[in-house]
Amino acid sequence: MKNGAKPFALVALLTATAVAAAQPARADDSLILPAGLGCANFDLQLQSSGGNLQTKDFYDRDGSKVRTITAGKGVLLTYTNLANRRSISFNTSGSVSKTTYNADGSLTVRASGHNGLILFPTDVPAGPTTTQYIGAIVYTVDPATGVFTLASTSGQAVDVCAALG
Repeated sequence: MKNGAKPFALVALLTATAVAAAQPARADDSLILPAGLGCANFDLQLQSSGGNLQTKDFYDRDGSKVRTITAGKGVLLTYTNLANRRSISFNTSGSVSKTTYNADGSLTVRASGHNGLILFPTDVPAGPTTTQYIGAIVYTVDPATGVFTLASTSGQAVDVCAALG
């Protein structure tokens, strides 16, 4: 499930909030993560709608992609605990993400503004966690394994799982 759900989670959640690493911006997505992936004790549904994101890729002299910047107006994100039907929504007012393509094949993402981040049990630190940030986050992604490693956060953070529990 990790390798199949994580890329979709990124497209649905993180792209909607401008943190997607190398994914096209899409709106009006829906995703359900089983208990143990998004939140420990319940299935988590995420819905995103609206938004207006622009993405620009940068290449080196050899034509290799070295950086991607995504910025724009955010989306309406709604997280729902499918066990008790509680929901929490965030009207994200915008964000900027800068993805650097590292020589070792990994990606480093620096995101500011309104951003959501889902960490699975195989990520570092180990999830399941779902957090909505207003501020800045930095993480790396190993595309070969799908593992996210959270490097730093600053600003406000809402523990979505606790809010919906």
